[in-house]
Amino acid sequence: MFRHHGKARTFIHNLRLAILLSFVAGLVNITGVLELHTLTTNVTGHFAYFAEEFMKKDYATAVTFLLFTLCFLMGAFTSNCIVEWVLQRNPRLAHVVPIALEILILTSIGLFFTSNSIYLIEGKLEAFLLLFAMGIQNSLVTKVSQSTVRTTHLTGLFTDLGIELSQLFFYKKPEQQKKLKTNIYLRLSIISFFFLGCVLGGFAYKALGIQTLFIASAVLLIALFYDYLRLKFFVIKRKV
Repeated sequence: MFRHHGKARTFIHNLRLAILLSFVAGLVNITGVLELHTLTTNVTGHFAYFAEEFMKKDYATAVTFLLFTLCFLMGAFTSNCIVEWVLQRNPRLAHVVPIALEILILTSIGLFFTSNSIYLIEGKLEAFLLLFAMGIQNSLVTKVSQSTVRTTHLTGLFTDLGIELSQLFFYKKPEQQKKLKTNIYLRLSIISFFFLGCVLGGFAYKALGIQTLFIASAVLLIALFYDYLRLKFFVIKRKV
């Protein structure tokens, strides 16, 4: 689901990618809200908060919200820089390095920022790191799927879903209907698993606190391991 690009990429590749990583984003989203009381998977709301605090002349808080958006941007920037650099040296590892970095960030937060610790910068550092990690994920998924899949926010997905649901009434050719239904199914899958990640993450948070992020890291590891096993399977199959 990570390795195929261009015409070699299928709907199933995108579906697997969407299911696993939207679930991760849901886990991170609810953990950030419950632990840090802030959004850590998208930046839309932070612009509004920035404008509000700026108008109130609370410039320190306004800068914090601005930094939230910049951390997400830097995550996306870093992710793509890594992918482009690794592609020139070892294309098979192009997706592994950004995902490994995301796993490292999520695991480190779960290990070193426990509910009993004194938060650096009043909890802002954790939010910065989570937004950076989600920027990494969103950039990688967008690049791999050629902008077909996005997993860390739902606004654009609901917009596309609304458009495509309406188009079912107007585009009646079999090939048009098939394409629309495929897109709708993909978007509903992302929304459903993001929601599932939020709900299950909420229950997990009651027992684990911020260490709920370990579950997100585990899902990412499973995604990498699954992709590696499928590659080995097809290599062996071709040899046989």
